[in-house]
Amino acid sequence: MSPTISGSPTHMLAEYAVTTSIDRIPADVKERARLLIIDEMASACLGTRSLGGGLAARYATSIGGTPESRLLGTDVRVPAALAALANGTAGHGEEVDGAHSVGGHPGATIVNAAVAVAERQRATGADLLNAVVLGYDVGIRVVRACGGVFGMRDRLHLFSDMNYALGAAAASARLLGLDATRHRYALALTTFQANGLFAFFQEKRHISKSFANGQYGSAGVTAALMAAMGFEGCDDVIGGPNGVLEAWGVPDGGDLVTAALGTDYAVTTANFKFINAGYPIHAAAEAATTLLRTHGLAAQDVEELNIGMPRNALRVVDNRHMHNICVQDMVCAAVVEDGISIRAVPFPAILGDPEFTRLRAAVTTGVDPELDAEQPDGRGARVSITTRSGLRVSEKVQAPKGHCTRGPIDWDDLDAKWRDGLPDHDIDTILRLGRDLDDIDDVSVLTAAFRPR
Repeated sequence: MSPTISGSPTHMLAEYAVTTSIDRIPADVKERARLLIIDEMASACLGTRSLGGGLAARYATSIGGTPESRLLGTDVRVPAALAALANGTAGHGEEVDGAHSVGGHPGATIVNAAVAVAERQRATGADLLNAVVLGYDVGIRVVRACGGVFGMRDRLHLFSDMNYALGAAAASARLLGLDATRHRYALALTTFQANGLFAFFQEKRHISKSFANGQYGSAGVTAALMAAMGFEGCDDVIGGPNGVLEAWGVPDGGDLVTAALGTDYAVTTANFKFINAGYPIHAAAEAATTLLRTHGLAAQDVEELNIGMPRNALRVVDNRHMHNICVQDMVCAAVVEDGISIRAVPFPAILGDPEFTRLRAAVTTGVDPELDAEQPDGRGARVSITTRSGLRVSEKVQAPKGHCTRGPIDWDDLDAKWRDGLPDHDIDTILRLGRDLDDIDDVSVLTAAFRPR
């Protein structure tokens, strides 16, 4: 970030935003963002089959309006804000969208908002790429400045992903070409439209959790469009009196919002998913299936199975009533079926399998002291199995495949993921366009590629 930019966090973000360009983004950051954009768009296509994704598409279509942006996977176009709502909801509908080391699911919100506005504006792929990188830089920093996922949950009873709406607003404002003043107004106008009381986690069918990410994307798009039209907003909604940081921030929140802008890019710590399950479950499922394959075991050999995790991760997935975010259910399914794929959904059919029923009664969970000390907000897990013959084996997975600390993923990884996940789509064309995203003259070429064959 230029040393001449000064002032409040909101002013600094806005002034930084209008100076961003594709040419200033390092090559490795652009590559991570290309992968992320394709993965999130593909997740939205798969998520149209989810209950939340289907309902959101029906709602957006029923409202109608100017046909600006595509409902991914279809030929239907709706106003950009409604496309962000529907695609963002579908994006998180199947729990295969990316997560982030800071927590939550910024991609479902930020990427789908940026794609919707980019298509509306007939923007280039380079413009989209720059906007997504910016959106992550804003959204992730604000979440961190408010204490992260567990800080916002425990102190404030709020869902931290609500702050990704600010990232969606920044990305949208950049694509609309707004000046710094209008960027600030867009951020302020977003806060009227994004709410995240943690109470919605009491839901039973994953509809509200999916809808939240879509609504946050829609809020960012709507706010940017309102600012472009002339709506005024608070000039300093983040750092000013009664603003975001005074309401929700941690003591050094202002510094966290602006630290290392332009050198530390938040997309580099974005994570990818390779199974259909809540992210804290991934390492446990990987550890369990590794034990089976390493020791030549099958589900019927398992007498006891224990899952150890960091305390905060366990809080998210311990004995939840929604199967794909319940660690006991998903690990048992992985053991019975020798893994979990992107497309296959083991529930509810597996509930009638007596081997699953037996194993589900034999699984225990607990905080793993070593992992909790090493990574209190991490996503590692340790699985221990005792067999009917008395063999005791254990496997620790420090971070699941796709996690930023485990090493980069590449286009071959996405190829394998989405050939399984979207067999009716032209994955070759989708991945080619992703690799060449900087050279696309009109983002609508990319969105059209996500139609089924």
